[in-house]
Amino acid sequence: MKIGITCYPTMGGSGIIATELGIMMAKRGHDVHFITSNTPFRIHFQMPNITVHQVDVNQYSVFQYAPYDITLATKIAEVINVYDLDVLHMHYAVPHAICGILGRQIARKDVKIVTTLHGTDITVLGYDSTLKEAIKFGIEESDIVTSVSNSLTNETYEIIGPDKEIQTVYNFINESDFEYKSNPYLRQCYGISDEEKVIVHVSNFRKVKRIQDVIKTFKGIMDEVPAKLVLIGDGPELSKMRDYAKSLNIFDHVLFLGKQERVAPLYQMADLFLLMSEKESFGLVLLEAMHSGVVCIGTTAGGIKEVITHGETGYIVDIGDTKKASQYAIDLLTNDVLYKQFQTKMLDDINKRFASHHITDQYEAIYRSLIESKKINE
Repeated sequence: MKIGITCYPTMGGSGIIATELGIMMAKRGHDVHFITSNTPFRIHFQMPNITVHQVDVNQYSVFQYAPYDITLATKIAEVINVYDLDVLHMHYAVPHAICGILGRQIARKDVKIVTTLHGTDITVLGYDSTLKEAIKFGIEESDIVTSVSNSLTNETYEIIGPDKEIQTVYNFINESDFEYKSNPYLRQCYGISDEEKVIVHVSNFRKVKRIQDVIKTFKGIMDEVPAKLVLIGDGPELSKMRDYAKSLNIFDHVLFLGKQERVAPLYQMADLFLLMSEKESFGLVLLEAMHSGVVCIGTTAGGIKEVITHGETGYIVDIGDTKKASQYAIDLLTNDVLYKQFQTKMLDDINKRFASHHITDQYEAIYRSLIESKKINE
């Protein structure tokens, strides 16, 4: 198959999934063409069966803002015609599905379009009345639409109301990037003693991540267990969270490590992962932490409760319930037998439900079904 993929080439979850899926498809012998504004950051070197087509957005005096969407659609049409693509996989309904639809029309070829919804295009843009109809159009004009969680699928029907079936296909990670092993050397580098437990959180430090709840939960843990909190990431809430940690008199026990390209070694020194978001379509960081052997506590937000099985592979609390989160954390961190039980079930569960080969099989089957339907109709 000849597959075109458009995504944001940055470190966000959608870009990671799109890139890893493309790499997996290329390893299976398919020709993969990334049509993006830059080389996806996970592609560090030339890989067989992968071609990157960069969208160069030129500045024109007549436009106040560079016309990225039109330029992207034109590039998509060019790649369709030159490489005779079978399928386009667009990550995000707006703007990418719209660009794919327009690109197909410009190319005048019957290329099938798969659109994957990742969350922001629905939960944020969907509430903007000026974009709602565009999102609906992008969904309904795609040949197949997938969503990264059942929660997001349901939310899409509620907010957008498309006349289109949406299939849930979960996210996955490259398992080889996240090994289950300890990292005592890194603990020593950060001055963490042997008796201290390590609590980790990774995010882009936006308000919806509720970092204050992570810090408040950690404060409750510290009352019972010697611990350090490791906060990884950067964003608009960072300075406020520094001040908040100081106000609770725990700043010396919190490590603000900023944005890190390689988070796997940091998971490997962790005992617990906290994700206290108020919105989370899936929570890819949960899979990263869990595959590294770290038990997680999350909220009822979005897809988190589809990743963590409460009371078996981790714990789920209501949004803002830091007291309950602290107690669950203390239970796990002070009971080695309980922790091991959760960890064993967790590793078994994610290796069954979120295995990269299993998710790739689902997408490969989707692509093949579209190509077969095209042949039947010809």
